[in-house]
Amino acid sequence: MEGGVKMSKVRTVIGTDLPNIPWEDRPHGCSDPVWRYSKNPVIPRDLIPTSNSIFNSAVLPFNNKFVGVFRCDDKRRRMQLHHGESDDGFNWRITPDPIVFQGGAPEISAFNYGRYDPRICWLEDRYYITWCNGYEGYPTIGLAYTYDFQDFFQLENAFLPFNRNGVLFPRKIGDKYAMLSRPSDHGHTPFGDIFYSESPDLTHWGRHRLVMRPAEGWQSTKIGAGPIPIETTEGWLLIYHGVLTSCNGFVYSMGAALLDLEEPWKVRYRTAPYLLSPQKDYECVGDVPNVVFPCAALCDAATGRIAIYYGGADTVTALAFTLVDELIAFIKANSVC
Repeated sequence: MEGGVKMSKVRTVIGTDLPNIPWEDRPHGCSDPVWRYSKNPVIPRDLIPTSNSIFNSAVLPFNNKFVGVFRCDDKRRRMQLHHGESDDGFNWRITPDPIVFQGGAPEISAFNYGRYDPRICWLEDRYYITWCNGYEGYPTIGLAYTYDFQDFFQLENAFLPFNRNGVLFPRKIGDKYAMLSRPSDHGHTPFGDIFYSESPDLTHWGRHRLVMRPAEGWQSTKIGAGPIPIETTEGWLLIYHGVLTSCNGFVYSMGAALLDLEEPWKVRYRTAPYLLSPQKDYECVGDVPNVVFPCAALCDAATGRIAIYYGGADTVTALAFTLVDELIAFIKANSVC
């Protein structure tokens, strides 16, 4: 047994064990495939003195503990990236000053209007960070790496503006680096599909392929990739957000899909119902109401436990849990494909 979960003899997740994954068992009487942490939010909006809000952030295991890159909007409402650490994945210490990126062309590395919505990916021999990078007033995909979460080195922007939700795959597809993204426009885009792109060197990107378009209901306006895809025997498990345009504005919810392992632009299954939608106060009330926005997922390959970090109402960071076999079964049984 591990955290109340039976060890599976056949592993579904192709990855590493994480016995100290932050975890809370499913509440009594709950049959949902994804359930919330009972003490949400795990990170309040004012954890550091300068922050207006802390949300849509990325987390990874590191040296038997946990590290993160956090979106912290300051009290001038500038969108900044901060480094954070945690012993248990629940209680976080976030640096009061933003990350300073080294290297990169001055026009790329200079702070423009914001750096926000980061993801972190362990790939080959280092940790890569992607984020929505303000470039000359336009959103595109910023890219940097670190070995130790002390020094951060910025690379060229991955794409032309306008683009958001850049999410790397944790291994090469064939012999190429691979990334998901969502082409957008200058503002709060009323459209959005997920695309796949490849690169030989993380600088030159091409072979663009459509992965998914919006569907009906909760994902009818736009969709975007969430955490780094999790490699499983059933395909790449992609947790993503979908947006509905209601009479009260956008509503962001969480869904999941299974992508082909070697041709990830091919969707095998995709949830018709949402997995999590804004229903709790910290998801419904905040700077941007009615938002569940997943950005990171920790996974223990031995037990199939997954901990999902998500932004609530563009204000706080919350945590939810699932089991990989149950989630995959739910996706297959409730697929829109």
